Amino acid sequence: MDTAATDASAGLSFRDATDADVDTLVVLIESAYRGDSSRAGWTTEADILEGRRTDPEGVLEVIKSPDSRLLTVERDGRVVACCQLEHRGEYAYFGMFAVSPALQGAGLGKVIITEAERRARETWGVTEMHMTVISVRNDLIAWYERRGYRRTGRMTPFPYGDERFGIPQRDDLQFELLVKELA
Repeated sequence: MDTAATDASAGLSFRDATDADVDTLVVLIESAYRGDSSRAGWTTEADILEGRRTDPEGVLEVIKSPDSRLLTVERDGRVVACCQLEHRGEYAYFGMFAVSPALQGAGLGKVIITEAERRARETWGVTEMHMTVISVRNDLIAWYERRGYRRTGRMTPFPYGDERFGIPQRDDLQFELLVKELA
């Protein structure tokens, strides 16, 4: 493991989220993607989407689903990141990935996605990880490609008109499927 990854992983603990984490996780996810607070990090969607990214009901649904887990990452007793893992047969779905904007860019995301992939392989025996990313998020897609994910060109429409996913600021949004073979 390189020094940056070692430093990023220092003091981290991983656990499955509980009902008691819902409000904290909603704040974290919103802060990483929407509004002015998200601009402190590089994962912001504030220029392409307004409104909310998630809500307590959506987070609780992931926590309660029998085929899903919301991996919660803490440092010094404080929630600093999270990601969803969902078992879907031969593969796992990776989503709801959020790192506190103040901690982005220091290697924490690499540590978390590596741990998520390990847990998906060991828990469910899956051979692939899938995710969807808004296709205009070139910087984010490039980051995932550096982690071994490949673009598939398979697109699904953005749910325009459904404010649970945000309020689009452009008319060309869609989701692209990214896939990684898990060794």
